[in-house]
Amino acid sequence: MSTLTLAVRNSSTMLRRNLLHARRYPSLTLNLLLTPIMLLLLFVYIFGDTMSAGIGGGGADRSAYIAFIVPGLVLMTIGSTTVGTAVSVSNDMSEGIVARFRTMPIHRGSVITGHVIGSVLQSVISVVLVGAVAAAIGFRSTDATVLEWLAAFALVALFATALTWIAVGMGLISPNAEAASNNALPLIFLPLISSTFVPIDAMPGWFQPIAEYQPFTPAIETLRGLLLGTEIGHNGWLALGWCLALCALGYFWSKSVFNRESK
Repeated sequence: MSTLTLAVRNSSTMLRRNLLHARRYPSLTLNLLLTPIMLLLLFVYIFGDTMSAGIGGGGADRSAYIAFIVPGLVLMTIGSTTVGTAVSVSNDMSEGIVARFRTMPIHRGSVITGHVIGSVLQSVISVVLVGAVAAAIGFRSTDATVLEWLAAFALVALFATALTWIAVGMGLISPNAEAASNNALPLIFLPLISSTFVPIDAMPGWFQPIAEYQPFTPAIETLRGLLLGTEIGHNGWLALGWCLALCALGYFWSKSVFNRESK
């Protein structure tokens, strides 16, 4: 059997294992998924009128604020979901199952590859659920073409892959699940200081560079442009660059830590 065939077969087995584990213990995924949904409902129905009036400079328009906030919460959902990946990887490392896998004739990289693929699938499913809630309360993207929808989906999948590799690295360096959850908190915190809830130019001048030059803001602005027809500008290239850089960083970091642990 070739190395590629072995890697594919073992990775699919690990993927099936992780999906079965997520199905049997759904509480963590549900808890992480409820955070962006609750924020969506809170900001739309409690702060929506006030926020929309402040952003638009005119009368209150809750539907306009729904359109503004949904792209940011979609990417926040990905960040929340990948926290569960860090916890899952840390559990595998601390409970000894990975040590058992290392004694078996399986492709070494399939252990973390299964986590990555499973997490990306869970992220996409979570995004679909949040999108369904957003559509139910009034979100519409009538001007987006099929090509723009496909590009938006590709951005979501690529962003999920990038954050997942980072989360895997965080899980590998964490001694237990609690530490993994704490280490992965920036994946939830960064969207809160991005352009998710208000535009960058509405923030204090000293804070604008912090919000602008981070992974979430370019991705959010690109997703807004694809779904709502707003100006994308250089954000598309920045989002792509961040995704590729985080993928490479997370991959080599995770691989290095995993191989070091095996010695």
